[in-house]
Amino acid sequence: MATPVLSILEVGDYDKEIRGVAELLGQGKIVVLPTETVYGAAGLLKLPEARRRLRALRAEAAAKPLTVHLADKGGAMRFLGEVSEMGRRMMRKLWPGPVAMVFDVAKDRRQEVAAGLGVEESEIYDGSQITLRCPDNAVAEDVIAAAEASGSPVVVVRASIASSQATFRAEQAAGELDGKVDLILDGGPSRYSKPSTIVKVAAARYEIVRAGVYDQRMLERLLRTTILFVCSGNTCRSPMAEAIARHILAQAMNVADGELERKWITVISAGTAAMPGCRATPQAVEAVAALGADLSRHRSQPLSVELIHQADVIWAMSRNHVRSVMAMVPSAAQKVELLNVDKDVDDPIGGDNALYQELAGEMCRFMEKRLKEKGLL
Repeated sequence: MATPVLSILEVGDYDKEIRGVAELLGQGKIVVLPTETVYGAAGLLKLPEARRRLRALRAEAAAKPLTVHLADKGGAMRFLGEVSEMGRRMMRKLWPGPVAMVFDVAKDRRQEVAAGLGVEESEIYDGSQITLRCPDNAVAEDVIAAAEASGSPVVVVRASIASSQATFRAEQAAGELDGKVDLILDGGPSRYSKPSTIVKVAAARYEIVRAGVYDQRMLERLLRTTILFVCSGNTCRSPMAEAIARHILAQAMNVADGELERKWITVISAGTAAMPGCRATPQAVEAVAALGADLSRHRSQPLSVELIHQADVIWAMSRNHVRSVMAMVPSAAQKVELLNVDKDVDDPIGGDNALYQELAGEMCRFMEKRLKEKGLL
């Protein structure tokens, strides 16, 4: 019997169909899912028949552990136990996305997880290592989330046995897996039409195991967190915020302010009407110095499209600055916010030292709150 193909994005009741797919998986059936990279054949880890059929689909690597796919990156902790700072950063920055990550897991944790799932360690752990994937595809995410409600993780193998080529379209999967799987969900062509990148995560570094959608340069860019502060002249408010944020973050990470880049964090500032190369005002330098921060080497720079695109988080001093950012890059609306959510931060230019010191103290207080909100502290 031919395997049915369901155009999942064209159905009348999407949620009902997703629940139906989850029920099929719960019966031990194998369903081909779209992801942002390739199509994959999915089954429930807890069901022996599903595992057997998935292994049969990849006979050349049948003995290898199956790869757990997650609906949400938070689900990774179920399998890992303790995770390094590098691992946490990579999960936060790269998932969901076209990256599979390989982690080392302690023996007692591996035993605990396998026992809880009722499977042998070797089903998901390759020695001390496990490979996890959190796809950036709405259909895959919804199916996996619905299936996980049964208590079993979803494992996926590449949906291609007729050739060494990856499968990027549902019609390819239908041609190669007809009669070997129970349902194929057609979610359109894969976004990237490349396999996922596989990286091995260590305590303080990572290594690319298999090149894919992301190369080394792209990973380096994605893993760095860039915070941009915006005011008008870039000589008072935004450089003060930059220096204070850098100092708070460096203290939290037990490094000197100037070594924050080693922790994959860049803090910068710019002005919507700034002249390039100007120093911070003496009052600003003195005010942040009282808090342990340093502005002595600051030089102003104009706000640019490039800086806006580079930033992961943009904190503006006023509503006018928010509007200026969005006028330059409309899509930045998703990442630009007021630093002080309650009101604009008034420009202290022309004020005395006491005014600057008051502003620095206020910035320090709500800066910590904002950094915590973003998961940076």
